[in-house]
Amino acid sequence: MNLHVWALPAGCVLDLCFGDPHWLPHPVTLMGKWIGWLEKKLRRAPLDTPWDQLAGGAVLAAVTPVLFGGLSAGLLWALGRVSPWLSLAAESWMCYQILAARCLRDESMEVYRQLKKGDLPAARQAVSRIVGRDTENLDQDGVARAAVETVAENASDGVIAPLFYLALGGAPLGFFYKAVNTMDSMVGYQNETYRYFGRAAARLDDAANYLPARLAGLFMIAAAWLTPGMDGKNAWRIWRRDRRNHKSPNSAQTESAAAGALGVRLAGGAWYFGQLVKKPTIGDDLRPIQPEDIPRACRLMFGASLLWAVPCLILRAALLGGFGWN
Repeated sequence: MNLHVWALPAGCVLDLCFGDPHWLPHPVTLMGKWIGWLEKKLRRAPLDTPWDQLAGGAVLAAVTPVLFGGLSAGLLWALGRVSPWLSLAAESWMCYQILAARCLRDESMEVYRQLKKGDLPAARQAVSRIVGRDTENLDQDGVARAAVETVAENASDGVIAPLFYLALGGAPLGFFYKAVNTMDSMVGYQNETYRYFGRAAARLDDAANYLPARLAGLFMIAAAWLTPGMDGKNAWRIWRRDRRNHKSPNSAQTESAAAGALGVRLAGGAWYFGQLVKKPTIGDDLRPIQPEDIPRACRLMFGASLLWAVPCLILRAALLGGFGWN
């Protein structure tokens, strides 16, 4: 039996049980430090023209995913030479670190707890840790909406997409994807600093998430049909209508499904780095958004993730020869 068939289910269980303990070093932190260091090195070169910036960003986008995917593959190979069980333990830990369902739930529920306490400044602070927009002037509805949106969007790139790549290629492909996603979150902005330098990272992230985002939207609709209190029919309707209502080709896939399932309106204009960015709305304003929509969105995210984990585990087992003993 190929022991590594158990790495993905073990990683899923670890994530559901423990999330991301803040006292443990996380590989995404290392990725972030590397990306920041390499960006500084590349920007020391004369990136005067848009073409120079595009070239520098392309170097970053090409080197980073290959580096982290290769390092994880090399580490697993080396540990496997010592003991296959040691390599299995390492890959299980890697899978666990790549998945973010429990962390996403914990961080968003902290926003919910602060809103229920009536502490709006603390809720703004909590939501600022999981969104990229400016949060200083958000009212209660704005904070709740931001939390619901990030749960819906990150259900794809924090859970569904990592499961997809872990099933196809184990931890090395999972780390490759995670590096792509981390690059996009750091340099993939449409502002003066990153308009050209971050373009390669943003396009690579769009490509890596294209299929997983659409699968995530569909599995979120399926979860809405199966989850009490959710409107599966409306999730399907809003997804079909609004899944392209975003500059990103992927972000509205899950946001539209969640908006329909909850019966609320998401997205619209938001402030980033002191500038108002106008965006189309997603969903119908059937009722005002509420703090309780945050745990509802978490239940929807977990439902979609559990439904999607089943075919991923089956695919991983098929690629590695099954779960049985030879």
